[in-house]
Amino acid sequence: MDEKALKIVENYIREHLDKSDPEVHFDVFTVWKAKILQNWKYLISSTLYDGMYYELTYNGDEAEWYLDAYKKMENVVHNSDGDPVRRRYNFG
Repeated sequence: MDEKALKIVENYIREHLDKSDPEVHFDVFTVWKAKILQNWKYLISSTLYDGMYYELTYNGDEAEWYLDAYKKMENVVHNSDGDPVRRRYNFG
């Protein structure tokens, strides 16, 4: 199941790379996963510096995979009171 999940994301990334760029080497890896009953949920990322991460869900009832692609826009650090203290914007 893990290899299939990584391959789905790798294929998605390759399909969406800029075709005019030279071939790029990258790896995909699982950040987190969980299995609930017959279903799987994965959070997957890659070694590309593009700020993207992928949520992949396997629906065991339907034997289907669902892929959502997200771009990280910013990272905000909050103190223990919940107030923002600094932001990082340099993603991709």
